[in-house]
Order: sequence, then C-alpha cells, then structure tokens
Amino acid sequence: NSLEAHMAFSSIWDFGIIELFEEFKVIYLNRRMEILGAYHLSKGGFSQTVADPRLVFSIGMKCGASSLLVAHNHPSGNVKPSKTDIALTEKLKEIGQLVEIPLNDHLIITKNKIYSFADQGMI
Repeated sequence: NSLEAHMAFSSIWDFGIIELFEEFKVIYLNRRMEILGAYHLSKGGFSQTVADPRLVFSIGMKCGASSLLVAHNHPSGNVKPSKTDIALTEKLKEIGQLVEIPLNDHLIITKNKIYSFADQGMI
C-alpha cells in the first residue's frame, strides 16, 4: 500500500535536501513484496529530472524483480502530478505489463505530503 511504499522510500531519501532538486528512485520487489533493492535513477534541477524507462526495467530484469515502485519528489511542495508525470506513469505501467514486472505505484513525495497514483486509481 502507499503508506508502506512511502516508508520504504523515506528510508532512502535525504529529506534535508528534498526541497533543493528533483530526484527519481525505484524500489524493486520480489514475489513476496519484499524489497530486493533500491536504485537512485536520476537527480535533476528544481523542476524536473530524467526518468528513462529503459533503465528502470533493465535493472529490474537484471535483479529478477517481480514488481516495482517508483517515486520522485517535487521540491515546490505541490504533490499534484504534472502532465509529464501522468504520461510517464502510463508508459511505465504499459511497459511493466509487457515485460511482466508490473508497476505497483508511483509516488510524488514532498517534505510533508505524498501523492499515490495507485490510491487515485491511476495504476
């Protein structure tokens, strides 16, 4: 669920700098929904970072992931997803179905709030 996903990402996020620049991270899960590992995919500027789906899934395949969670932060503090965020989530969802590594959730994290695409029925 989104609360457990947030707790997992919180353990790998430096909240001291969460408002300085945008980052994108991935957590890979096994069949029992246990964490296999986490990957810091990218670090960008104040308003964007690059999240290449090829890297997301190539690493997932190499580590034998059964599913994955992704998250990025919004330094502005606003958790509302952008059109780019929505399009990326759709792309990750589609690719995940094709390669049999489903996307369980995409979180937008700020210092005080989270947004879960799964909780909003978007995954």
